[in-house]
Amino acid sequence: MVRIISYKSRQREDGTSFCALEVQGGIEMVLSQKTNQYYATAKKTFISSTFDEQTCQALIGTEMPGSIQKQECEPYEYVVRETGESIILQHRFVYVPDNIDSLRKTKASNPLIEFESDLEAFSKNGKYDAVLAD
Repeated sequence: MVRIISYKSRQREDGTSFCALEVQGGIEMVLSQKTNQYYATAKKTFISSTFDEQTCQALIGTEMPGSIQKQECEPYEYVVRETGESIILQHRFVYVPDNIDSLRKTKASNPLIEFESDLEAFSKNGKYDAVLAD
């Protein structure tokens, strides 16, 4: 599970704005390379959305099924806020919904997710025909 903890208003290249939800995974214990002691941390990432700021604010605290996973990417420069040190990273963290994660595992050789629809659910004459259940 991940939890929406915040949001940020961002700008597209064309100048229009959108909101990105900040999500955080569960607590993880990591062994410090400097002190050899464990510390608690959590992975975070942003998810683009179509919501306005008022909706994003209302969503803070909402939990969603899924996890935040490390994904390799093109190298980029990152500046550590606390120290000002500039480092090169080759990964980012992304949100992966539970159902997508399981589909990726079963269809690892096919990057496209396939869906099947029930053709009986669609109108054959172009008109809406409500089907009543008994």
